Amino acid sequence: MTANRIEFDSTRSTEFVDITDRIRESVRRSGLRDGRVHLQSMHTTLGIAVNENEPLLHRDFENLLERLAPTGAGYEHDDFSRRFDIPLGEPVNGHAHCRQLLLTAFATLLVEDGQLVLGRWQSVFAVELDGPRHRQLAIQLDGDFGRRRGDLPESLVEIELARQLMVDPDAVASPMRRLVEAGGKRLRPKLVQLTAAIGPHSDPLRAAELAAAVELLHNATLIHDDYVDESTHRRGRPTVAAEEGPERAIAVGDFYFAKATRLIAEMGNAGVTSALAEALEAVCASQIDDVALRGAFPGDRESYLRVVRGKTASLFAAACASGALLSGAEPEVVNALRRYGDLLGIAFQMADDMVDFSPSSGKPVGLDVRQRVLSLPLIYAAEDRVVGPEIRRLLAGSLGDAEVGRVTELVTSCEALPRVRKEAQALVEDAVRELEAVELDGLWSTLVGLAHSAVDRNS
Repeated sequence: MTANRIEFDSTRSTEFVDITDRIRESVRRSGLRDGRVHLQSMHTTLGIAVNENEPLLHRDFENLLERLAPTGAGYEHDDFSRRFDIPLGEPVNGHAHCRQLLLTAFATLLVEDGQLVLGRWQSVFAVELDGPRHRQLAIQLDGDFGRRRGDLPESLVEIELARQLMVDPDAVASPMRRLVEAGGKRLRPKLVQLTAAIGPHSDPLRAAELAAAVELLHNATLIHDDYVDESTHRRGRPTVAAEEGPERAIAVGDFYFAKATRLIAEMGNAGVTSALAEALEAVCASQIDDVALRGAFPGDRESYLRVVRGKTASLFAAACASGALLSGAEPEVVNALRRYGDLLGIAFQMADDMVDFSPSSGKPVGLDVRQRVLSLPLIYAAEDRVVGPEIRRLLAGSLGDAEVGRVTELVTSCEALPRVRKEAQALVEDAVRELEAVELDGLWSTLVGLAHSAVDRNS
C-alpha cells in the first residue's frame, strides 16, 4: 500500500474542483496495476463526488444545494452565544455542514491495468462547500503494484555474485564469499536494478551483472575499512583481516576493486564506467580524510559530511545513476536519480550511526566510539552544554570498556540521537523531492518506500 495527500486551494464558497488528473498521476507514480484508490476528505465541509464535468450541470448542483440548505437560513451551529471555545475568525457555515450530509466524505475507485476506472463522461470532484480554503484529501492505493517491465527478481544478483566468485582463485574468492554470503542489505544492487528498469533499454540480465559488480565493489571497500578500523567482526562473522591477516585482506580488497572495475568496463557503456570510477575515486579520497580526522576526534559536522558524502553517498549516487544510464534514461532522469542517491546515502549513514548506540542492534554498543570513527550523534553530543564537557574529556584519553560505556550512556541521555534522526528523515524527504519532476515509469513509490525503509530500519 502507498499513501499521500492531494492538496489544493479552492477559490469560491461553493466549487467543484476536478481532481481526476491528480488521482491518475498518483496511480501512475505508484505503479499500481490493478487495485483500488481510497479517498477521504480531511475537512467536514469538503465532500467528494463522481459526476460529469460540465459547467451548467455544476450550476444546477450548486442551486440544488442552496435550495436544500440555504445560506443564512438560521442554523443553531451559527449561534455562537450557545457554543463554547469559539476561535477568532470562526466562519458562519452551518449551511456548509448541512450540505456535506448530502455528499460523501470518502470514495473508493478502481484501477485496472494501470488505468483509473471511470465512465466516459465521469470525473472525480472535491466539492468545496465553505471556501475559499486550503484543502487536503488523503489518498491510499492498494493492490498489485507489479510493473509491465523491469520487475526484477533479486535472486538474479545472488546468482551473478555466485557465478563471479566461482571462477576466481580460491585464495581471494573464499574470503569474499564468506562476506557476501553473510548477507547485508544489498541496497546498492537493489538501486541499480530498480533504476536500470526506467529507460527504454531495460535488460534484467545486464542490470543484474552491473548490480553484482557494484556489490563486489562495495564489499571490497568494507574489507579495507575493517582492516583500517581493526574490526574483528562484520555481519556476525570474523572480518577478512581478523581471519586471514592484514596482508591477505588488502590483497582480497584490491583484487575485487580490480575485478569489479573490469566487469563494469566490459559492459561497454562509457557513462556507467565513468560514474562508478568517479565514485571509487571519491571513496578512496574520503577514506584518507577519515583516517586523518581521527586525530581530531570526534570532529565536526562539516568534516563528517565531507567524509560521508565520499565514503557512503558517492556509491549510492553512482548506483542510481549507472542503472539509469545502462537503460538509456534521459539525462534529467539520470541527474535526478544521482541527487536522490547522494541524499539517501548521507541519510542512510546518519541512521547507521545511531545503530552504534542501540543495544538491540545486534552489534557491540559503542563500537564506533571505541574505533574513533566519525559519528554524527557523538559530534552533536560533544557539543551539548550539559554532557559535552565530560564526553570530550573521556574521548581525550584511552577508551577502555568503562569509558566507552560512559560515553554511550551520555550520548543516549541527551538530544543528539533525536536530532540526528530528524536530520536523516529530512534528507530522505529532500531525496524524494528530487524525483517529483521526472518520469520514472511507475517506480516513484518504490524508490520512495525504499528511501524511507532504509533509514527507518537503521534508526
